[in-house]
Amino acid sequence: MAKDVPGVLKSVAQMGFTGVEFAGYYGYTAEQLRKMLDEDHLACYGSHISLDDLSEANFEKTVAFNQTLGNKLVTVASLPGRSHKDMQGLLETTRQFNELAAKLKKHGIMLAFHNHVTEFQQIDGQLFWDAFFGNTDKDVKIQFDIGNAMAAGQQAAPFLVKFPGRLMSVHVKDHSNTNSNALLGEGDEHWADVIPLLQGRNGPRWFIIEQEDYPYPSLECAKRCLDTFKKMMGIEP
Repeated sequence: MAKDVPGVLKSVAQMGFTGVEFAGYYGYTAEQLRKMLDEDHLACYGSHISLDDLSEANFEKTVAFNQTLGNKLVTVASLPGRSHKDMQGLLETTRQFNELAAKLKKHGIMLAFHNHVTEFQQIDGQLFWDAFFGNTDKDVKIQFDIGNAMAAGQQAAPFLVKFPGRLMSVHVKDHSNTNSNALLGEGDEHWADVIPLLQGRNGPRWFIIEQEDYPYPSLECAKRCLDTFKKMMGIEP
């Protein structure tokens, strides 16, 4: 993406992807990106942003950018340091998320939180992930990263059903303790338990294929993972 945004979008569209999630815009305007997406018949399935993007100074600009993209889900994947310090810090952050989710909802945009490994550590005797979503409103949505949870030693299935109606997006990614280059289906995740939940009535609206280590060129990895996911889901190629 850093080298050739238009080329990458065309490539993933040709592979059979129907949409993309952004994590940075590489200097392009929302209008330029939307034009590329439309030309390649791709939708915007989400965007990773920072809490600062939702500050009072930046809120309207962030909303306008995502509305131009046609994006309905913005996801925060990094929290202030105080959030992991103690329960008081966590509750301050959950109140902030509740307020921001309510503001964004008025503009037709949902707010989600994306887990990394640290969300599966304990905070004042509770699992951070449980405490965070247990203290946020239903309008604060979940983007669950399966690979990150597995890296923390947690199988995804129990978490995918904990807060019904809030799971909007899933990062479909594997993790292996013995093979850092494991592609989807080659790691330690129990996909036989996960796939029925992804297909169920409370399954996510969007599936984001993600790979962070590359045994093959990155675009080839994307195609291999997409093909594997389609087989897992019983989707005709």
